[in-house]
Amino acid sequence: MTATGADRDAAGSTTRGYWWWERRRSVALDVGLGLLSALECALEGVEFAGDTGLPVPMGVLFGLFAGSVLVVRRRWPLAVVLVAIATTPAEMGFLMGLVGLYTLAASDVPRRITAVLMGMSFAGTFIVTYVRLRQSVAQQDDFGPGDWYVPLISLFMSLGLTAPPVLFGLYIGARRRLMESLRERADSLEQELSLLADRAEERAEWARAEERHRIAREMHDVVAHRVSLMVVHAAALQAVAPKDPAKAVRNAALVGDMGRQALTELREMLGVLRTGDPVTARPASVPLASVGQAAAAAAAAATEDGPRLDEVETLVGESRAAGMTVELSVDGEARAYPPEVEQTAYRVVQEALTNVHKHAAGAKTWVRLAHRGAEVAMQVENGPSDAATADAGLPSGGNGLVGMRERVQGLGGVFVSGPTDAGGFRVSAVLPVQGAAAV
Repeated sequence: MTATGADRDAAGSTTRGYWWWERRRSVALDVGLGLLSALECALEGVEFAGDTGLPVPMGVLFGLFAGSVLVVRRRWPLAVVLVAIATTPAEMGFLMGLVGLYTLAASDVPRRITAVLMGMSFAGTFIVTYVRLRQSVAQQDDFGPGDWYVPLISLFMSLGLTAPPVLFGLYIGARRRLMESLRERADSLEQELSLLADRAEERAEWARAEERHRIAREMHDVVAHRVSLMVVHAAALQAVAPKDPAKAVRNAALVGDMGRQALTELREMLGVLRTGDPVTARPASVPLASVGQAAAAAAAAATEDGPRLDEVETLVGESRAAGMTVELSVDGEARAYPPEVEQTAYRVVQEALTNVHKHAAGAKTWVRLAHRGAEVAMQVENGPSDAATADAGLPSGGNGLVGMRERVQGLGGVFVSGPTDAGGFRVSAVLPVQGAAAV
């Protein structure tokens, strides 16, 4: 993998302690250029000392000092260019001028300052070249060019010593800024990818938790009702066996039938888990905060061959056979609903009847179904328990009402439960038909 700017910042520079240089090769390059520039200026300082009448060692020292300024071109490019302009009349520092203008143009110095210094360097070079070239032409008697020769040559030389380094520096500076921008964008994309990966991991963890909850809810709905009825019938069988053998035989047959039904439903569920049939996946565009309802609805619709509303009468008959007094009333015309609506309605009635067996032995119970235009409603209400009826001692895990609420709200419905004024308990749910189909 490529290293981004953030990685380099985290790792730290490998050349700390080299002042303003970031890399060792930058140190070597600048020191090498400084030595070349100092050597050039020192050689040109010999001629300068001869023209001005100064001692030669002084001219050499002056050239060495002026040329060595090129070492600090990365830190102070303005100083390098100003020194190059100042030494232009002495006809020294050509390398320093070229490299200084390039460094200035490639740096972050404002463009107006770069333009001003370029103009100063151009003017100084033009004047010095013009004067020296005119003197040289005047000393040659056999060479008589026109008046255009000296200005034109001076112009070309001045442009050649100022324009190329500035243009090249502008190009390198723009390219450097572009690379820095691309590096920052790469760092930003890397951070976004990291956030997306974290979010995907959160969604995967959420999906695993939802699947665990769904399996636990289905297992509870499948096992709790059947086993509760089996326990009730077993208790009745124990009570009536000595007095009414015929009724004991009927109760034993009912216990066997319910056990077989419970095993059949468990096999179907385990078969789904083993085959890994996919459930309806939620869309990728659904926000994480609103995923719960969609997933609950998808879990409710995981199997097409689940229980239906027309099996509620059989469900009520099983409770009657277990000794419960149950009245079933249906309002409106029954019709086919989406599978998830019918399964959820059936499970709500089933779990409510199971709770009556657990907590209100001998209580009279009313089961009401209402088929309306855009919704189906169900209500299971029981009166106070009968003290004369022995409690079957069924354990309660406290998950029945929670599971019913999750199922109903997952389809966008309304779930209400609570005690009644008469001392009983009421469970009510309303499921939208169109909303469930949309989910």
